[in-house]
Amino acid sequence: MENYTFNSFTLQLEGLNVSDDSTYPVFFFFFFFYLFVILVNVSILVLVCIDKSLHQPMYLLFCNLPVNDIIGNSIMVPRLLIDMLRPPSERLISYYECVVQAFTTHLSGTTAHTVLMIMAFDRYVAICNPLRYAVIMSNKMVIKLTVSAWGVAFVLVAILLGLTVRLNRCRTLITNSHCDNASLFKLSCEDVFVNNIYGLIFTVLLFTGSIGSMVLTYSKITVVCLTSKTKSLNSKALKTCSTHLFIYLIMFLCGLLIIVLHRFPQYSNYRKLSSIVGHIIPGCLNPIIYGMQSREIRKFISKLFQCRKLSP
Repeated sequence: MENYTFNSFTLQLEGLNVSDDSTYPVFFFFFFFYLFVILVNVSILVLVCIDKSLHQPMYLLFCNLPVNDIIGNSIMVPRLLIDMLRPPSERLISYYECVVQAFTTHLSGTTAHTVLMIMAFDRYVAICNPLRYAVIMSNKMVIKLTVSAWGVAFVLVAILLGLTVRLNRCRTLITNSHCDNASLFKLSCEDVFVNNIYGLIFTVLLFTGSIGSMVLTYSKITVVCLTSKTKSLNSKALKTCSTHLFIYLIMFLCGLLIIVLHRFPQYSNYRKLSSIVGHIIPGCLNPIIYGMQSREIRKFISKLFQCRKLSP
């Protein structure tokens, strides 16, 4: 018979199920990837701040992704690494800390989609209406788009977690490597029908909104490129749009895999691993893909290395 502890403020994390021989290799694997995520994303932010030629709407909007990746990974990975070195019985977390971690994790995942949506709008204006680009994508518009991306994500996730926090808890074991909404409402013995319905609405709104914006903007960009005979325009569109689409596909597939695996409890270990990798991989690839594709960033890096070579 299952033991029940009502509304306990101390929860236990199940964590990753790894053997004793694999603990340290897995620990250092995630540790070095986390350091890499922080290093490359902070470097991109510093580059954009230092180089005035990068003070353009495209790069300013892109800066939302490094900030989001730093926050999302920092709230999850360090705690995961600490728990890996603890025995399962000592992987304890307070309820409020768990809610904050779940909120930040979901906010990071949702913001990644909304930021890519406003970046798609920027690419649409740049390619389909280049003569009015400077007027439309003013500093005010960049701020409005940024606030909208984070604001919409914040409201959606706040409702998601608000519906879960209202539930009474009768269990204490988080059957995941970290706290998330699904793991939290599974602690309740109450009816979670409303949570499941809103979770479905949340997922449908997020994915249909992001996919719809991509299809709409890129279909119009494709029409402009097909009807235009300007090779420079087509080349610019191909470079910037392929980078943006590739980043979106990584985000989409990682998010979809996590959602699908949540429906199959027998694959809990794969779900845990995919949720961690789903945060780390985009955080590693986003700055590399965008940085290497950007001519301005490549120029800045080459100048930096030239200065270091000349300094001795």
